[in-house]
Amino acid sequence: MTVTEKFLRYIQIESTSDEGSDTCPSTPGQWTVAKLLVEELRAMGIGSARVDDHGYVYATIPPKGDHPERIGLIAHMDTSDGVKGPTHPVVLRDYDGGPITLRDGTVIEGLPFLPDLKGQDVIVTSGDSVLGADDKAGVAEIMQLAQRLMAPDAPEHGTVCIGFTPDEEIGRGADLFDVQGFGADFAYTVDGGALGEVEYENFNAASLRVTVHGVNIHPGDAKGRMKNASLIAMAYAALLPPMETPAHTEGYEGFFHLCGMQGNEEEATLLYIIRDFDAQRFEARKRTALDIAALLNERWGEGTVVAQVRDSYRNMREMIEPHMEIVERARAAFRACGVTPVTRPIRGGTDGARLSFMGLPCPNLSTGGYCFHSRKELISVQSMEKMVDVLEALICRRA
Repeated sequence: MTVTEKFLRYIQIESTSDEGSDTCPSTPGQWTVAKLLVEELRAMGIGSARVDDHGYVYATIPPKGDHPERIGLIAHMDTSDGVKGPTHPVVLRDYDGGPITLRDGTVIEGLPFLPDLKGQDVIVTSGDSVLGADDKAGVAEIMQLAQRLMAPDAPEHGTVCIGFTPDEEIGRGADLFDVQGFGADFAYTVDGGALGEVEYENFNAASLRVTVHGVNIHPGDAKGRMKNASLIAMAYAALLPPMETPAHTEGYEGFFHLCGMQGNEEEATLLYIIRDFDAQRFEARKRTALDIAALLNERWGEGTVVAQVRDSYRNMREMIEPHMEIVERARAAFRACGVTPVTRPIRGGTDGARLSFMGLPCPNLSTGGYCFHSRKELISVQSMEKMVDVLEALICRRA
């Protein structure tokens, strides 16, 4: 199979992760993907391929020639719940660079990268789901590289350690990753966007759960007695900086993001994520979240507003900077394949962030995709093919 055939096969297995689940993986579809990948790896002749009790896939390709280094490549098998539903991909051959109308009527237009894809074969959704290029494109590219490296005429290379993780989209991808058993000296997640990305810094991240406990009284007899939890929750939201949200920030700017809410007079809940690249600003954001709760409790009584902050992951830059040679190696691999490397901060997270703090330095590389987590998600066939070349250059030092 080609990398495109692999990709199309993988994305049609629904494997959205579920934050409400207590299992690992959080959804049965991820087991399906994991078992399929192990089957394909073993069919290539990689007898070490296995899936553990938690749905993590591991495989090791032995070295060819005298190359002692052990390099890891990692991608995640789950997909975002940004638009739930099974994926029905559409391949646009020789794309003309103009607006794309999806089957459900959604129009993709006005995006700055679209003209650059003119003449390429572009894979889109039918408009009723995410595509799943995040990160099944990374999975497919690593699998295609494995197929190449197992061919009799494969170039010399060191040991290649392959890992596919579950539940990255809900922040659990590195929870049960066996770094020691994986056996790599360093690794790369293949989980980025546009072709050429080499990333080694990401947000510091935390989750914030705000629970408001109210008192409900019949509205006809509520004066001086009702404590409306939903209104107090709205007051909490209004006290956060209004221009520090994802819709108003870019680059190195952090934010508070309200991603869920529910409630009535008796109880209300707000779910936020907190993000910032700078460690001091990040800590200040968390203090702000707690201080607002304290302020409202002064008005409504202690225990009315409970704010719970939980750290998710940290900026991997501090763990990568002592190993910048692996970043330079990736940049050289892109240049060797005719691609200009681009480094920008990841306005999100990646398994590599936590793995770096677990002792496995792990920058992030592009997959070639765009508009992740949306019905407008798309990827170029040629970009995926080029990424396989880049990974081969990276592993085989063709730079």
